[in-house]
Amino acid sequence: MKLSFVIPCYGSEQVIEFVISEIEATVLKRPEFDYEIICVNDYSPDNVLDVLKNLACSNDKIIIADLTRNMGKHAAVMAGFSLVTGDIVINLDDDGQCPMPKLWELLEPLNEGYDISMAKYPIKKQSRFKNFGSSVNSVMSRLLLGKPKDMKFENFSAVKKYIINEIIKYKNPYPYLEGLFIRTTAKIACVEMDERERVSGKGNYTFFKSLQLFLNGFTAFSIIPLRLASFAGALFAFIGFIAGIALIIRRLFFVPDMLLGFPSLIVTILFIGGVIMLMLGMLGEYIGRMYISLNNSPQYVIRELINRVPDRKGKDHENN
Repeated sequence: MKLSFVIPCYGSEQVIEFVISEIEATVLKRPEFDYEIICVNDYSPDNVLDVLKNLACSNDKIIIADLTRNMGKHAAVMAGFSLVTGDIVINLDDDGQCPMPKLWELLEPLNEGYDISMAKYPIKKQSRFKNFGSSVNSVMSRLLLGKPKDMKFENFSAVKKYIINEIIKYKNPYPYLEGLFIRTTAKIACVEMDERERVSGKGNYTFFKSLQLFLNGFTAFSIIPLRLASFAGALFAFIGFIAGIALIIRRLFFVPDMLLGFPSLIVTILFIGGVIMLMLGMLGEYIGRMYISLNNSPQYVIRELINRVPDRKGKDHENN
């Protein structure tokens, strides 16, 4: 059986050698497994590409995909998924936090009929800001994508190849792995293990990147937000109608000399106007993403492949 490890690399010049050496040491303990390590340079600003090239010179099982620009971590992972040849695909981060010695425990559920096995960390070793962002994304996934409440998608997972083959059929420029996994299979297991501290450096997820990821999941795999906008519009229209009837009745039968309040009118207009603008913005987000998708904007573009010989059709050089 062959294992394919996919690592999106960004700002990990100081730690990627440790991550790869740990993978090699772990797999070599089980000689019945072959392996490949696919490192995707996500247009990293440091010298991680040079480090990867040096490592690839001494091990032809290390495959490097150099992207032409940074299109987000999930797009980089999709680029790696498109290159795998193993029976099981393991996705992990480049920061050394994934507990590689627990790999064999992570693979066990796949032998029990599950399609995806995901690490579950009781305590996350990350900043409060990132914990907050993860919680928001988790709630969004439960409400919009139907993710089970006790399931969390972490940075260490093992997936059967046929699931990967289905996932990479998604060609739109806004990939959201959690949504792709959930819509592809319901057989997802969680294996509890402890997350490690970062070996070096700090996290690269900024507020903007977290917001962008949230919008990808919010708009790419569900129309529930649009339905909620329609419901809110109908609700406010109904409230306005009832309030208008009540005002007319009060003016005609109870308080004939009632004066209409200017402040209350302004507040009402501002509130309703704000709701309308929010709904229009939501609709615009959907339309904008549809427009970009129709223009065939790529998920990623691979500039160079190292240690991967393309097949006769040159499939490994195709850009998505």
